[in-house]
This record gives sequence, C-alpha cells and structure tokens, in this order.
Amino acid sequence: MAEHDLTTATSVAAAIADVAAIVVGGRRMTIEDIVRIAQHRAPVALNADPAWRARIERGAEFLRTHLAEGRTVYGVNTGYGDACVVDVPHALIEALPLHLTRYHGCGLGRHLDDAEALAVIAARLNSLAYGFSGVRTVLLERLADLVNHRVLPRIPAEGSVGASGDLTPLSYVAAALAGERDVLYRGRLRDARGVWAELGHAPLQLAPKEGLALMNGTAVMTGLACLAFARASHLSRLAARLTALATVALDGRAAHFDALLFEVKPHAGQAEAAAWIRDDLAGRADSPGHRLQDRYSIRCAPHVIGVARDALSWVRRDVENELNSANDNPLIDPDTGRVLHGGNFYGGHIAFAMDALKTAVANLADLMDRQFALLVDDKFNNRLPRNLSGATAERAPVNHGFKAVQISSSAWTAEALKLTMPASVFSRSTESHNQDKVSMGTIAARDCLRVLELTEQVAAAHTLATVQAARLRLRIDGATQVPAPLRDFMESVTRASAFVDEDRALESDLRALTARIAACGLVDAEAAGEHGGAA
Repeated sequence: MAEHDLTTATSVAAAIADVAAIVVGGRRMTIEDIVRIAQHRAPVALNADPAWRARIERGAEFLRTHLAEGRTVYGVNTGYGDACVVDVPHALIEALPLHLTRYHGCGLGRHLDDAEALAVIAARLNSLAYGFSGVRTVLLERLADLVNHRVLPRIPAEGSVGASGDLTPLSYVAAALAGERDVLYRGRLRDARGVWAELGHAPLQLAPKEGLALMNGTAVMTGLACLAFARASHLSRLAARLTALATVALDGRAAHFDALLFEVKPHAGQAEAAAWIRDDLAGRADSPGHRLQDRYSIRCAPHVIGVARDALSWVRRDVENELNSANDNPLIDPDTGRVLHGGNFYGGHIAFAMDALKTAVANLADLMDRQFALLVDDKFNNRLPRNLSGATAERAPVNHGFKAVQISSSAWTAEALKLTMPASVFSRSTESHNQDKVSMGTIAARDCLRVLELTEQVAAAHTLATVQAARLRLRIDGATQVPAPLRDFMESVTRASAFVDEDRALESDLRALTARIAACGLVDAEAAGEHGGAA
C-alpha cells in the first residue's frame, strides 16, 4: 500500500476514534445524525439492547419458518415486480437475492461522493434496524462496517424512479456487501471481495429477502435529502447575514426589520429571518436624508428567507419520518406473525419535499443575485464605486472590480431557477406497467442538490462582493457603524480572500468559499437555531 494511503487511513481512523458513535436501532435518528455520519465521519454502533437484537433475529427466523411451511412471500419465493406471478423453486431461493443485485447493476451518471454514499448507507441501515424487514443482525453489522471503515460502494446517481424504492443505486450497496463490484477504500478503487478479506470478513451471503430488503427502499433519496436540508438551512442563515451586511454597504435602513412588522404578520420563519438581520444590525442608527424605503431585495429579504425557513420545518418532519420508517416490501412483523405486502417504498413525501425545497433555495439565489446587482451598479449603490472597484482614481479606468463576477452570479441564478420544475409530476409507467405510478423522489433530491450547488456559488460571489462593498463604504464614510457580528464576519472572509484593489482572477477564492459554504461552515452552525425557528 502506498504511504499516502496509509497516512490517509490512519488520519481517518484517528478522526473517527475521537467522535462519539451514533447508536442505530431502537431510537429515532435525526437529520443531524445523518449529517454527522456523512460530513463529519462519525461512526455508528448498533444498539446493544438484547431485546432489540432479539427482535431483529426473530424477524429473520420467522421468515425462515414461514418459507419452510410452504408459504408464498413476494420476492423471496416469487419473481420480482411484474414477475411476482412466477414461482421460484425452493432450490433457487438462495440464489434469488444475488440475481436481484446483479441485474440492477445498470446505473449511470456521476457517482455519489463520499458524504452522499455515507448518508445513503446510514439511511438504509436505520430503516432496516426498525425491525420489520426480516433481515439478520449480521447484515446490519456489515452495513455498519461500511460506514465505520469507510468502504464506500461506487453508487451511480442516475437510474431510480423512486418506487419501487431506489432499486438500481441501492443494488451497489447490496453488491458491495456480497463482495461484488468496486468500492472506494482508503482513497483507492478496490474490489469489494478483497477489501472484506483485508477486514477479516467473508463477503455476506444474502439470505432470502435480504437483497430485496437492502434495495427496495428510499434510502438514496432520503440520505440526499438529509444533506440537502442541512445545506439549505445554512444558506438561509447566510442570506440573512448578507442582507444585514448589504444594508450597511448600501447605507440602508435597519428600521425595515423592526420586530413589530413581523409580529403583525406572524409567519415564524419570516420573523426568525428578521430577528437574525436585526441582531446583526443592532446598535446601528439609520442615516437621515436617504431613500425612505430600500428596494425590495433588501426590505423584503425576511419575507423571502422566511419562506425557506418555514418550509424547512415541514421538510424536516417528512424527511425524518421517512428516515425512521420501514420502507421496503414486504414487511415482516415477528410479533404478530404477519407478512404485509404494501407500497412503503414509494418516495412521494421526499419527492414533494425536495421539489419544494429546491424552489425555496432558488429564491434565495435570486434574492442574493438582486442584492449583488444593487451593490455593483453606481446608479443604485449610494456612492459606492462602479462595480465595487477598489482601485485608486488613477487606476480606475482599467479596473472593473466585480463586473464579471456579477455576470457569472446571474448565470448561476438563472440555471438554479430553470431547475425548479418539479420532478414529482414526471411519473413514468415502468416495468411492464407494474410500477405504473412512481415518485421520482431521487431525481427530485438530486435536482435539489444541484440547485443548492448553484446557489452556494451565488452566495460565495455575493459574500465576496458584499464584504468588498462594506469595506468601500468604510473608506467613503469612516463613521459608518459596522456592528460586531458583521465586523467579525468580514474579517473571517477577508482572511481567505483579500480586498480587491487591482483586478485579479477570483476563481480560486470563489471555489474555496463555495466549498466552505457547502460544508455549512461560513456562519455558526448554532446560529441557525438561536431564535428557536423553523429548522
């Protein structure tokens, strides 16, 4: 093994060892649990409660007994989907799960990144740990091994219609457990079988229904939705901070965010956004003699951000309900001895939540782009230099400041807005009209992540420009009051991207800042809940 790989593996193991494990099984997981596993590499641990473990094993044992009695169970001794009318001979039952994983190995598109793959595995593990899937404890243990050893299946993003669950992408998780296909391990693409040998395990021989239990669920869309939620929440907080800083830079009016305005129109998220802005502007007096009312992108910012904040409240509800559900088919209840054939794999709630969230996020992009447009335009920015150029008077004719950055911001915004077409209304009848109404939940989640990516780019551009504008305001009017939270924010940004006096290429600054925003690291994580708001 290369020295670099050993160093990487050691550092990852050390990082995981320092983080408390998240317990799976017998408890309700939160979006934050999934984000910690995915982004912060927290390990997972199966619940040590003997009663919980016994129930998991009872489910697997009940299924074995049920089959031994000659009962018919979909996907266990029948074909899959439209082939449910095909009986599978007893001698072939053991081979059926692996065949399911193999014929679904047809995904395309980009591969999910490390955080996305970890979120998917954690979501599937939690659903199966609910105890209604008829799987063995050893399967849950191997899923936990994927997380804890960072054995990451290469999961293609495209190929799921969101019912019967995320079959094709989840087949890559099931295949990895069975020692098939490639996985990413210690920074290298490896054969799954060889990695399991290195970890001291034989590949898992999938028991009857275990292939179906792994694949016939909503884990891909749900894992991605958890990550989307966290990024959207951070973006909404950042949009509020940038509104406050833009108010300072434009010499605007803090009075637009007076608490009474939001008490008499009591949308919780709107009031929360206004409170953030008001806190950031605390102690700043409005200047006399300017416009009585700032333009809508400033004055109405809480009303735009508030829609996203309020949406996040019900998005959390629906995503966490899906995360903490048994969503495969059929379900096995060992307590009552029932096998329940249903449609819990349908991802409609995630689809609708992601369609709505991407629209709310795209509106944040539009808001920030409009604020940016005010800042660069000397007809509207109240005496700031054209395009926020920081050049001296002598050098001003050849310097263009943030002109091109604002053009790019508008391009990213337009693309984000274009992607707000809801995916959930594009159901397609598939699989011999057995899957004749499907959710498109995974497409909706991927669309939402793309809108987030574009909006984070807009936010990065707006951040650099607004900090530049505030510094220029201080240059023009040294008496300008910059409250402490905004001053600290400006200093944090400036440490990574210096004031633009002479034109320079800003791509590297923008990429670094966009990555920081995507990792929810530009405003304090705890700030997103400091007013007890929607998210």
